[in-house]
Amino acid sequence: MSGGTPVAGGYMRQRHSQGYASSGDDIEDDACSRFQTMSFHTPKSRTWIEVVENVLWLASAAFIVYYGDKHSNMIYLLWHDGRIRRLPLYLGMVGIGLNIVIFIYTSMSAWSIRRLSFALWPIWGFLTIPLLFTMFMACMVVFPNIMIGKFRPQSDFLRTD
Repeated sequence: MSGGTPVAGGYMRQRHSQGYASSGDDIEDDACSRFQTMSFHTPKSRTWIEVVENVLWLASAAFIVYYGDKHSNMIYLLWHDGRIRRLPLYLGMVGIGLNIVIFIYTSMSAWSIRRLSFALWPIWGFLTIPLLFTMFMACMVVFPNIMIGKFRPQSDFLRTD
């Protein structure tokens, strides 16, 4: 243990132990006043391969929704095709509907969103809610890709002495 004194059959660590007093430095008290080196690194920019992959994923999703099974689009298939298992489809639709209801509830209860919805209602009417939802989802897709601040790595080390 770091130079403790025997107390009750064991060793108890002292704040100013003999090991520190002899050398003149107290590591425990000096830990917060030591100069910390900051290493700033620039965030990694996206490579063209990552951009192409993202574009391909979006194009693939649009292709699936638009072409479906080469005869009709995916929305028509979901409603009219007899090969679809209805129970999992309905459970998924209930989950999506629940998310939409939660979003509408929070957007109507938030004062600033409520004012925005009321302000846009004379222009688009009932389409205001889906339009705002679409804008919200676009922001959810874009925000993780925006670097808001620079993150600094922690330079503190866990000291055990």
